[in-house]
Amino acid sequence: MEPDRRPTGVASVDRLLGGGLESDCVTELYGEAGSGKTLFCLEVAYRVAREGRWVFYVDTEGVSVDRLRAVAGEELERILKRLLLSTPKDLTEQTAAVRTACALAREGTRPVGLLVVDSATAYYRLSLSGPDEDDARQALSLEISDLVVTSLRAHVPVLVTNQVWRSLKDGHLEPVGGSFLNHAAKTILSFERLPGPRRRVVLRKSRDRPEGYADFRITDRGLESDGGPA
Repeated sequence: MEPDRRPTGVASVDRLLGGGLESDCVTELYGEAGSGKTLFCLEVAYRVAREGRWVFYVDTEGVSVDRLRAVAGEELERILKRLLLSTPKDLTEQTAAVRTACALAREGTRPVGLLVVDSATAYYRLSLSGPDEDDARQALSLEISDLVVTSLRAHVPVLVTNQVWRSLKDGHLEPVGGSFLNHAAKTILSFERLPGPRRRVVLRKSRDRPEGYADFRITDRGLESDGGPA
């Protein structure tokens, strides 16, 4: 049986994913700053809210209303009525926000179409190599577990953005969070910067899709497809 997929609104990425985001799993997005992860999340959030479903958006990095306005245009006010935005100021608040969003999604009293955590590892990263590292690691693990269970039970696609670090061994960019996050996410996409406004999404992991890539462009109207996947 083919998995249920929700279109992202970016045609090249949807072709890469076989139709869109899987609705019963966590999709991890990682890449350096400015690679388009947040804009992609906003593009998907806009599409879901436009269809009349709720979006729960946990934002640890500051989503600009101007960015959302560029995507939504004159529909901004209507989109905001379907967007439940949380802006935690530390890892404890982030954990509480994720818990609340997951509980509301599983409750089923409103049609929820998407859950976003952007970025899941920003506050976690601040705790590394400090006295709270173990607590931070446990908190992140519990959050991801809650998101996985919610996606399965509520049949809601989950987007989690992740920061990166550069390996001293080979210079490659690697996602923060260790093997647990990479294991929990059934789809993993890396975002890469290309010259000018062009960006590339590489499919690193999928349950049923081959590896490949898709390009898009960042415009003043949001994201636009830039050809198909390889």
